Order: sequence, then C-alpha cells, then structure tokens
Amino acid sequence: MPDGAEWTGVYFNELYGFLHVIQEGDEVNGKWQRPQKEKWGELHGKATGNLLRFDWTEYKTGVVGPNSKTSGKGYFKYSRPEGDNIDDRIDGEIGSGQDEVGTGWDAIKQRNVQPDLTSIGGTGSTDIGGGDWDQENKESGSPEPPAAPPGE
Repeated sequence: MPDGAEWTGVYFNELYGFLHVIQEGDEVNGKWQRPQKEKWGELHGKATGNLLRFDWTEYKTGVVGPNSKTSGKGYFKYSRPEGDNIDDRIDGEIGSGQDEVGTGWDAIKQRNVQPDLTSIGGTGSTDIGGGDWDQENKESGSPEPPAAPPGE
C-alpha cells in the first residue's frame, strides 16, 4: 500500500456509483448503489497489502425470485498515481459465478468522505413497495373527520 493509504473509504465509478468500503484487520466489507438506483450490491473479502480479493452479490431493486440477484468473485488493486495532489484509485474486475475476472471496475477514492454501509441496501418488503404496515410508523395528532363528497 502507498504511504498512509487504507482501504476504508468511498470510491466513485460512473457505472457502479459510490462504493463504500470498511476494513477491519484484513477483512473488508463494502456496499454500492448504482447511480440510477436500480441495483445495489455488497462485497466481502480479504486484503493483502494493495490487493483485495472478494465475493460480491448485486441485487435488482424491486425484484424477487431467481433473477433478483447475481453474484461472483472479484479483485481490486489499490494504487496512488505519480504526481502531486492526485487521488488514490482502485482498479480490478468482477466475474460471474466462480470467475474472478470478466468486467472491469475502476474507481477514484473520494477525499474526506466517510463510508456508511448502512446507507445502502435492502430492508425486505419495503424494497418492493410493501411499506411498513406492521411498524409503529404512524402520523401524530388527531384524525380528521371524513370530508363530504364533492357536490354535497
């Protein structure tokens, strides 16, 4: 790893959006949400220096059943380009199933942005518009009386 560098951070790619990454020891967890919010994903892996190998799963928002997710393996290599005032970056690939290679994924580390894994991901029935019907998520105040139909 470059001097003072760490995996923990937020990385941006135009296709995948913001990737939030947190490292604890050699364990690394991350989540991303695509810019159009039609998909979100998570990765879990191990870092060895500037190399991160991981398993990933990406979910289609609002979809259930066998076509609702895809998964595979991947890797990122962390680097710091030459020059002054240059942002760190990651470059790698993700593959489907047991493949670790396939689709390229590069991203620029965002400065002074803290990762928040809880800000991304599914919550169950609410992902498909089910609502929180079984939660105490109700308006406060007294109910209004019913309005008369128009014309009366």
